[in-house]
Amino acid sequence: MDVQSLRGVYPAIVTPFTADDRLDEAALGKVTDYVIEGGVHAIMATGGTGEFPHLDRQERKRATEVIVGAASGRVPIIAGTAAASTREAILLSQDAQQMGSAAVILTPPFYFHLPAPSLVEHFRLVAKEIDIPLIVYNNPLYTGNNLSPQDIASLSDDGRIIGCKQSNADMGQLVELLRLAPASFSVNTGIDSQFYPALCAGARGIFSTAASVIPKQMVDIYRLTVDGQHEAARALHMKVQVLNRFLEYDPGYVAPCKEAMEMLGIKVGLPRKPMPGLTDAERSGVRAALKELGLL
Repeated sequence: MDVQSLRGVYPAIVTPFTADDRLDEAALGKVTDYVIEGGVHAIMATGGTGEFPHLDRQERKRATEVIVGAASGRVPIIAGTAAASTREAILLSQDAQQMGSAAVILTPPFYFHLPAPSLVEHFRLVAKEIDIPLIVYNNPLYTGNNLSPQDIASLSDDGRIIGCKQSNADMGQLVELLRLAPASFSVNTGIDSQFYPALCAGARGIFSTAASVIPKQMVDIYRLTVDGQHEAARALHMKVQVLNRFLEYDPGYVAPCKEAMEMLGIKVGLPRKPMPGLTDAERSGVRAALKELGLL
């Protein structure tokens, strides 16, 4: 994978679990097939939607291996390797490379509040220890450590760091990054409700939770925008917002994503504890959204 191929729709897929809370490898293979058949351009494995904080190292390694095997070269796999320490992020990134990932994507370290130089150094040190590209994932709501547009743009001088997933809710941060970053750096949004506006501002694509559920529709938004059919792209973006709004609330987007997939007949199981499931009202809302999209 290189900066030119990092464009389009990349679903951040869920990690399915069995009834006894083990990694469901068969279901994970089916999820991989489902999104590829929906036309996605790459897959993000073991990210937040994939519940990486609730997976041990061997599970993260095995999940990546299963996804790479199921994809069978049809699309690149980008493995999430976020960790609280640089040492662990390096080990996880080396695991991902060993399992056949085309690139890795990781957040800043979390728990401790760190100064900007330490955050920037984290990515440079990890990139130095692997032979596949690295993608920066800025998600301040969940990590507690925000990368400024200047911080992210400063990493673009490292040829091993090819782009970013910008999940700052302030879209102005994305626009400023687009202003600062060179053409040799792929800027992508990580927020589904920002997809069409982000493309219009110059983003290359999206790391998307929604694309785990509705890959075809998210790919259609991308294609329509790239083809200059903006009225149709905006109309479709507004249409899928009825689902997207359920994928951007506390205590997280995992439960609504998994519930929606289950409603569509894609067996993925429940989120791992302590992640809560949906309330009856939330479940009804997700079902109504899928009906409004004509999927149920």
